[in-house]
Amino acid sequence: MKLGIYYDISNEDYHNGDGVSKSNLDDIAKCPAIYQWKKKAPECEEKKQALNMGTALHCLLLEPQCFDERFLVIPKFDLRTKKGKDDREQFINEHYSPDRIIITEDEEQKLRLMRDSAFAHPNAKKLLEMDGHYESSIYWIDDETQILCKIRPDKLIRNDKTSIIIDIKKTNDIENFARSIELYRYHVQDAMYCEGYKKQFGIVPHFVFIAVSETIDCGRYPVRVFVLDDYDKDIGHQLFRRDLNTYAECIKNNTWHGFEVIQRPDWARRKDYE
Repeated sequence: MKLGIYYDISNEDYHNGDGVSKSNLDDIAKCPAIYQWKKKAPECEEKKQALNMGTALHCLLLEPQCFDERFLVIPKFDLRTKKGKDDREQFINEHYSPDRIIITEDEEQKLRLMRDSAFAHPNAKKLLEMDGHYESSIYWIDDETQILCKIRPDKLIRNDKTSIIIDIKKTNDIENFARSIELYRYHVQDAMYCEGYKKQFGIVPHFVFIAVSETIDCGRYPVRVFVLDDYDKDIGHQLFRRDLNTYAECIKNNTWHGFEVIQRPDWARRKDYE
């Protein structure tokens, strides 16, 4: 893969192509064996609807003109009747293609409310409406490990005045988004994406999360705009370096084994001293 930034690589080609990504490093952080397992383990397509909803929200916020091309909205049918079931099957047969993700009419209505809620937030609206590039892909060689790395920012804003990476996060508990940062290692994403941007453009960008709740609160879908503090940015960078170095060692030695260490819950361990 030639180094640099690409604006026309599909999401599928990006994920299946060369280079180590942040999600790959998440697996390495658990255990190198998990990284190899995930590459080979089969997926149940029917159970990926939560991921599809996130993809659909990204599309509505960033590229709404592509929504009808990428998603097929299934109208409501009375599935208690044979006619309703037959009509639904006929609709899918007439409109479905492998390139389109199926979502229901209720799901689409919810997604559009979430989108409108995001644009009601003044900071989110400003960032979403600024000129930028969507779903671009950046590739670079890490100086320390000589490993090919890659990132795929949701949106890049780059002009004479500012450099910003926008990342859209769908969350079910926006009041505890700090927990999601730890659980899903968003601080590592911040570090890796800023590193890739710096390698491409020579400057460190601002990294901004637009968090959109999928859980309604008093009739609204809450929206918040976050940036990490310096401490968590530093910890994210340390973890990024650690995991990339581990990946490089696995590549060098062609070893992906190892056991994950597990321990009993804290409440159980405390009982040992009672």
